[in-house]
Amino acid sequence: MTSTTHSHPGDSAAARRFFLGVDVGTGSARAGLFDAGGTLVATAKADIEIHREPGNIVEQSSEQIWEAVCLCVREAVRRSGIDREAIAGIGFDATCSLVVRGRGGAPLPVGDAAHPERDVIVWMDHRALDQAARINELAHPVLDYVGGRISPEMQTPKLLWLKENRRSVYDAAEAFFDLSDFLGWKATGSLARSVCTVTCKWTYLAHEGRWDPSYFRAIGLSDLADQDFARIGTTIVEPGTPLGRGLTEEAAERLGLKPGTAVGAGLIDAHAGGIGTVGAAGGSGDATRSLAYVFGTSSCTMTTTREPAFVPGVWGPYYSAMVPGAWLNEGGQSAAGAAIDHLVTMHRAYTDVAAEAKAAGKPAPVLLADRALGEAGEASAAVTLAGAVHVVPEFLGNRAPFADPHARALVAGIGMEHDAASLLALYVAGICGLGYGLRQIVETQAANGAPVEEIAISGGAGQHELIRQLLADATGLPLRAVECEEPVLSGSAILGAVAAGAYETIEAAMPAMSRVGRSYAPAGGPIRETHERRYRAFLALQKTAREIRASD
Repeated sequence: MTSTTHSHPGDSAAARRFFLGVDVGTGSARAGLFDAGGTLVATAKADIEIHREPGNIVEQSSEQIWEAVCLCVREAVRRSGIDREAIAGIGFDATCSLVVRGRGGAPLPVGDAAHPERDVIVWMDHRALDQAARINELAHPVLDYVGGRISPEMQTPKLLWLKENRRSVYDAAEAFFDLSDFLGWKATGSLARSVCTVTCKWTYLAHEGRWDPSYFRAIGLSDLADQDFARIGTTIVEPGTPLGRGLTEEAAERLGLKPGTAVGAGLIDAHAGGIGTVGAAGGSGDATRSLAYVFGTSSCTMTTTREPAFVPGVWGPYYSAMVPGAWLNEGGQSAAGAAIDHLVTMHRAYTDVAAEAKAAGKPAPVLLADRALGEAGEASAAVTLAGAVHVVPEFLGNRAPFADPHARALVAGIGMEHDAASLLALYVAGICGLGYGLRQIVETQAANGAPVEEIAISGGAGQHELIRQLLADATGLPLRAVECEEPVLSGSAILGAVAAGAYETIEAAMPAMSRVGRSYAPAGGPIRETHERRYRAFLALQKTAREIRASD
């Protein structure tokens, strides 16, 4: 576990209130303590175990996740030196993973019965590909609100897989949770679900305030409708809504906080990054003009509109799923940081770079970014290092704008070189490929009524100056980064602040607790022309790959 403390200005801690944000990602849980002005006081991190099996199966243990949450919260508070009495609220965000709980809240095995503790189907698990395909063939009107096609990363295909392949577990389940809702339940005992999770991943129709029974009956989950949806949520609340009576005695003891501390209804992790960035002071001042780009293991794009925009291949429109009262379109890339990690490991020179990076105490992709920046002289010029190498980094499919889980990556222009320069070319081409995929999503959304004027970036994989500038250049849009180095944690802390009554609404809290720190303007001239040529190549390669698969 790692910890960080940060200085903070203003009055003494005793006279101020503080708020915790907890982010549960794929491989770790992180906690951040913030004051009411959004200053980050301390952070801590604890690892989470991941279990992989053949057949695109990825599982976790919710109890191990909860233990990691408790560990990093206690450590962040200890490192801050803040008395628990001054901590007024806490908010959770998490990956959109499925948690399965039985009688008395006991975990149920979602895979191998020999591992009953593995009760979580992780978001990236693609075991439900067949179920998703069958659901999509029905073309039910509910799918209009997920971009026309449901993804195997969403929960109803996974529930159908459980029913068809682990019937005893499915029947024994008393509650199915999205992971952030599970954390809210562990903290407070409340069975309320966040409108963010159930709308984005479970097909809840938030604009109508209801589940659609006909959809569940059509796809083979009629029992959920017959039970009035008790197992997936009957009380649906907006993010930041206070849950129950706050922390229970048991949860407070585990977390090292006071009982009754306000807990805000949670968010999917990417959406917390959106809350922490799109309304930042010093930005456009209008969440509808800014696209939230959360760049982590995968990437997520979130676009806010005042009226619903139906974008083929882009999830949504979702009502109140991020900014209450507004609509949301959600796209992204199924592999982003993970795509770059995988890409560079394919090169023969990677072993030497990995050893150098380990000695320097940094990840190999960061070392490559440093090296590219040093060789190019300036970030925008680094595109020239890619040379003739082109990458369409769709290793785990295309999340948007094609909603195609079967898509795969392409690499073109590779020779027989295996030196450091050719690895650097591959790395830069990969980053540019992610940028062109982002541009494709932006253009598709704009053509369907959801334009944006800037990109607000967050996520651990997007912190390097080189990456931020290349993304601005590849998309042709200005890119903003907030002052806070942990905008996802900031978004979750905003939930806690709203739940505690420090701010009346999320929209009021966003500019009060988040500020733009750096801006990156897209390059013009020859650099812009280079990206235009490379973008055309990206589209051509992607199209050719689809045509090849269609002919197989």
